[in-house]
Amino acid sequence: MRGIVLRTLIIALGLWFADFILGSVTITGSGTLLIAALLLCLVNAFVRPVVVVLTLPLTIITLGFFLLVINAAMFGLVAAVLDGFAVSGFLSALFGAIIVSVKPFS
Repeated sequence: MRGIVLRTLIIALGLWFADFILGSVTITGSGTLLIAALLLCLVNAFVRPVVVVLTLPLTIITLGFFLLVINAAMFGLVAAVLDGFAVSGFLSALFGAIIVSVKPFS
């Protein structure tokens, strides 16, 4: 349970940083930020593994670079589901996903 809370807070920090750095990613309110972090945590835990398995041949052909597209799609999926969290396009979702996926701890 503590790991889920810590992971959600780290993702919330990454979302806040993406909102701060990128003008095309907007999050309105701290409640929306925490809900978006929780949704992104759940999407990465349940939806992303299914998508990775389904796109495995394409991921192998592109030497793993297609995983960036999958991460951007998961970021955009959360933005599409949640009001108050908006991403203006694919490149914004890609850069936002890259910012969120950078881990401060190893």
